[in-house]
Amino acid sequence: MPFSAPGGADDLPPDLLGRWNEEIQTRFAQLEPGLGSRFFRLEATDPAAQRVPVTWFGNPAEPGFCLDATTARRLSDWGVRGRRALHNEYCEYAVITAPDSEGRLRPKRVQVTTELPEYHLMLATHAPRLLREVISKILGSEPRWEELYGPGATDPEQLGPKQRRVRFARQLTGNCGERDLVEANVPSAPAGSLNAVNALFMAHPINGLDDLIYIVLFGARPYARRTASGGLEPAGRDQIFRVGGTEALACRHADPAAALAAAGAAFQGRTVSFADPLGMYIHRFASDVFLFEGGPVPDPWIRLGRGANGLHQRLEFGPGDDDPHFLDEITLVEGDLEEPLTGGYDVVRRVEVGPVAAVGAPSPVGDDEFVVLPDPPGPIRCGEARVCDSIRQLKAAFDAAHERIPSAAGPRGGR
Repeated sequence: MPFSAPGGADDLPPDLLGRWNEEIQTRFAQLEPGLGSRFFRLEATDPAAQRVPVTWFGNPAEPGFCLDATTARRLSDWGVRGRRALHNEYCEYAVITAPDSEGRLRPKRVQVTTELPEYHLMLATHAPRLLREVISKILGSEPRWEELYGPGATDPEQLGPKQRRVRFARQLTGNCGERDLVEANVPSAPAGSLNAVNALFMAHPINGLDDLIYIVLFGARPYARRTASGGLEPAGRDQIFRVGGTEALACRHADPAAALAAAGAAFQGRTVSFADPLGMYIHRFASDVFLFEGGPVPDPWIRLGRGANGLHQRLEFGPGDDDPHFLDEITLVEGDLEEPLTGGYDVVRRVEVGPVAAVGAPSPVGDDEFVVLPDPPGPIRCGEARVCDSIRQLKAAFDAAHERIPSAAGPRGGR
């Protein structure tokens, strides 16, 4: 079995490791017929392959393209609504709040996750007790079975695997676009609050295993354009994302970074694979732009987890429950600007996330293998993308909600 548990976070027994690899293989098998390429292998077979992190920033790009940075921050920090609508860069967050000594509800810390929902769904289906153990460690307390499997679920081991899968999906992941879950009438948005109040794992429909495999597979071709002298050079972003009408993908952080990295490798005749363990990881957090009482943020306020050896899938930033301080006592410093940190958008703007690729040695690329693309008719204008209509509708709803309830303007959680 080529892939271990994401981040090496869990020591899975062989049967569960097999189940996880089946999840990966199934999604690849669904995508390969239309997108297969000799430049992509699901797992590395080249002994000379090098591990290469492919990274991008975790903040949602679309609201900034469509509107402006200030609105992007406000909408992205708008609790569950902002998270479900906008957190689509394989990075989701929630803001944990707590009352201060005067009873005011204030932001306490930010939880950031890059964990794939399919992994937790696999555990929920085949190993409910291990699932609860994993989530208990994340939360610091044991969740009730009903919080994981829905009303009336007092012992999930009395249910069959299919029943557990449907119940957990309905409660915490949504249908993930999976046919069996759609046919079982599982909605896209989960009903339970446990993964809404907290960021246990990703829940946005686009932040899935199939989407991750798709975008790397899509990019793993030697896309090229003609030079003035008649030679070939790597194609640019706008040329590649006009292939098959995928312009909307160019207006995110994640998809261009993943696709262009794969395309650049393929242009050199290199094979691209997912390094073991396959997953989404937090590679870097630029915490030096945040200050507390004029100095660096205390080290215990920066907690990486759910992984080892640099393959972390979780970040908690801010004071713990037993600490008397609050998140808004941390200040963000940019140039001459210094302001309190009240949400998660400004945190994930400094978080670099992405998978780890295994890139093979260069090899000759045949003339008939290059995918020569025409010059685009013009640049892709992200501000005119169709998604901007829904983001403007979200802004209108945000404005209306905060006109009605001014005191609710503060962020309460984290596409």
